[in-house]
Amino acid sequence: MSRFIFLTFNGISFGAIYAAVALSLVLIWRTTRVLNFAQGAMATATAYVALSVTQATGSYWFGFAAALAAGFVLGAVLEIVAFRKAESAPPLNSIVIGVGLLIVIEAVLGMIYGNQNSRNFPAAFDTDNHSVGGTALFSDQDIFTVASVLVVMLLLGALLTWTPAGLRMRAAAFAPEVARLLGVRVGRMLTLGWALAGLVGALAGMLVIPSSLVIIPQSMDAVFVLGFTGAVVGGLDSPAGAVIGGVGTGLVLSYASGYLGSDLTLLAALVLLFSGTETRQV
Repeated sequence: MSRFIFLTFNGISFGAIYAAVALSLVLIWRTTRVLNFAQGAMATATAYVALSVTQATGSYWFGFAAALAAGFVLGAVLEIVAFRKAESAPPLNSIVIGVGLLIVIEAVLGMIYGNQNSRNFPAAFDTDNHSVGGTALFSDQDIFTVASVLVVMLLLGALLTWTPAGLRMRAAAFAPEVARLLGVRVGRMLTLGWALAGLVGALAGMLVIPSSLVIIPQSMDAVFVLGFTGAVVGGLDSPAGAVIGGVGTGLVLSYASGYLGSDLTLLAALVLLFSGTETRQV
């Protein structure tokens, strides 16, 4: 029983990380109808910004704020420079651009910081697990991660459902020509959607990377795939679904690793992704 409890809490803590990535994908999908495959690399870039600022100032929270600001700016810049010309093109064009940006961003980070040299990355709170009845369950960093994801989910849901800006962003994504006729500045709304997605992605990076306490240019690659799985399972149009899908993915992988062996973890993720895709098609 203690093993099951441990695996459950472990799955929730990692699932919250996948949910953070899924939320950034859901936000950009709902506001631009684009799947950004460079989201993980963008988050890693902002984490490097946080690390640089933290080392320069000695304050983790200055670095945290710098990462969020960098994510906001980076998202807006990439929409204007790279993705805007692909808005009227077939969807495959945006996918190719995203994959290309993934390669370019990781290459640039490797040239600046090194590909093989991992750097120590601080966590916001203690990463040592608290034990209950002799079973290690969760850490202060896990609590911070889960709380952050829940707050972001609520804020995104409120933004996209109840605010004029959120409704304009959704209108610009679903029916840009009609939105223009109604006076919506579609370009600005798409840029805002990308900027907010970049900010949420930066938050995801700041929640993910401290779990390993080191950072390399490819830090977010595997996490992005699992976050994408959570977004597909929970539904790309639903912030709440992204959180449920992310946590569900974390639980499935934790149980698979604990009971079937770590070698089958990625296979379980693949099966989960396929099952989520089939469910959406039905």
